[in-house]
Amino acid sequence: MIRRITVLGAGTMGHGIAQVAAMAGYEVIMRDIEEKFIESGYNRIKKSLEKLVKKGKITREEADLILKRIKKTTNLEEAVKQADFVIEAVPEVFEIKAEVFKAVDELAPPHAIIATNTSSLPISELAEATNRPDKFVGMHFFNPPQIMKLVEVVRGNKTSEQTVNTTLELAKSMKKEPVVVNKDVPGFIVNRVLVRWLNEACLIVERGESDILTVDSSLKYVAELPMGAFELSDFIGIDVMRDIIRAMVKRGFKLTPCKSWDKLVEEGKLGAKSSLGFYDWSSGRPNIPKELSTKFDPKQVLAMAVNEGAWLVREGVASTEDVDKAVILGLNFPKGVLSMGDEWGLDVVKSIIEGKRSRYGLPEYEVDPLIEELVSKGFLGVKSGKGFHDYGLREEDLNQVKYKATPPIAWIILNRPDKLNALDMELLNSLRKALDMALDDEIKVVVITGSGKAFSAGADVSMFKGLSPIDAYRLSRELNEFFDELERYPKPTIASINGFALGGGLELAMACDLRVASDRAQLGQPEITLGIITGAGGSKRLPKLVGLAKAKELLFTGDIISADEAEKIGLVNRVVPHEKLEEEVRSLALKIASMPSNSIRLYKSILNGEQEPLAFGLVFSTEDSKEGINAFLEKRRPKFSGK
Repeated sequence: MIRRITVLGAGTMGHGIAQVAAMAGYEVIMRDIEEKFIESGYNRIKKSLEKLVKKGKITREEADLILKRIKKTTNLEEAVKQADFVIEAVPEVFEIKAEVFKAVDELAPPHAIIATNTSSLPISELAEATNRPDKFVGMHFFNPPQIMKLVEVVRGNKTSEQTVNTTLELAKSMKKEPVVVNKDVPGFIVNRVLVRWLNEACLIVERGESDILTVDSSLKYVAELPMGAFELSDFIGIDVMRDIIRAMVKRGFKLTPCKSWDKLVEEGKLGAKSSLGFYDWSSGRPNIPKELSTKFDPKQVLAMAVNEGAWLVREGVASTEDVDKAVILGLNFPKGVLSMGDEWGLDVVKSIIEGKRSRYGLPEYEVDPLIEELVSKGFLGVKSGKGFHDYGLREEDLNQVKYKATPPIAWIILNRPDKLNALDMELLNSLRKALDMALDDEIKVVVITGSGKAFSAGADVSMFKGLSPIDAYRLSRELNEFFDELERYPKPTIASINGFALGGGLELAMACDLRVASDRAQLGQPEITLGIITGAGGSKRLPKLVGLAKAKELLFTGDIISADEAEKIGLVNRVVPHEKLEEEVRSLALKIASMPSNSIRLYKSILNGEQEPLAFGLVFSTEDSKEGINAFLEKRRPKFSGK
């Protein structure tokens, strides 16, 4: 049982680890080589606790108790002689750490576990400085330890299972989220992934493929990372990045270092801390314009991070879940790198890396065998229902419609390619069944698209032959009711317009909430060329989207327009390259799926003009509604309060 924890080092990491341990209820001894270092670390803990008191996170009494649990010393023997667990946080120099561990091993009780907070040095080699390699483990906290949740628990070659489990439980008791690094590899999980994508971004700029601002803009605003690659490198420190890379390459990490790491350090441009690095920080954080974000594909950088994640899983260094968890918690990514790869498609990741290999021939440009294997089996990620993760693919053939659920998205595919997905009652009935299936709680967004060359080229004209006026009226009313239901569908819907969207096909697309079109798509309401008019709500929806004047022009002429023109007039939300349509629609759907579904449902009600149902729902939040209903049921006169 762990009661007493010793933290060796009171600097940036040491004082933070000591605070976290004391806040978890442990008796802590914080040791450093000089009194001034101890006092500096202790005062930083005081200031940190004071901030927590002011924010109401802890009480003054709790802060005082935490401080009382922390003892200070410069004497190593005093620090470790009764320790149950020792955490080292001294300078990142192998010789210094090894010397400390040799002394700790001689002075600490036989049962004590010794942990190193190193981020780059080999655990197994450090363990050899002791006579207890089975009780030696990596416990890598992230800066600042008081805030960052992640802890990498790293096995050395001889670390026992009991030591790993004890360390995991200790981390959890400190309210941390530990991940297990099963092999002592350079960079563990987070730094391997970090170095891989930061160096790749740097190489891309060095080769003239793009520039710093454009790359960072795409990473921030398209990939939605908290910082761009060069911004983050400056924030970490160029000298720190250079030293991490050197240490990892020395230990066998396959990488061609970007020349800028050495060049900037030689020039004294160390990043934010020196006011100059890749950016000028003298006036604060760099301004990275959003308008540049679409001029570079962030996958060109991040595919290398996905490849590194695959290596970690294949080599048994970490599980798929722990790789993604580590990246989210350690790098503040919006999602794990393996999940990113699954969303883009592992075939896309493979193609990007192969392209780099053919152009530049660097040794790191080799597709990891795990990605090769998954692609060969058809496990491409979200779109196939399985990749690094299993997405619970469900497929149904509903005659003229295919239903494919890869939660949180349901794909409804009109499947009459020989008829350009022309709408008839059989297809629409199948579409209705698919929409009913998508009411499943796991589904957050529904995408409707077409197979072959068309989204839908319109109604099956053979339905109209010999149609009596009364039958035509009934058909139109039925179509209007169905598309009105689609418009009011309780989940967000996206029309993925992969080709022709004409007549009834465009009416179907307009009944969806959003429309994303391939750059090959063509759209129009050509009914007038047949001597008829729209019959499924086109004449009421088109003016809402493009304005009355433009709607009249399109309806009166029957003109068919390009996707680009449709975007200009507001008929579609965005136009994307044909080969990227599915990827872009999936990305949009996943972003929407991450939002609160109740709020989206309310937005749909408001924007569709359904004020009465909305007001009816809201009125049930009032005290008067409860009083009125209760009074009626209790056969008494209500007493309304106006609340």
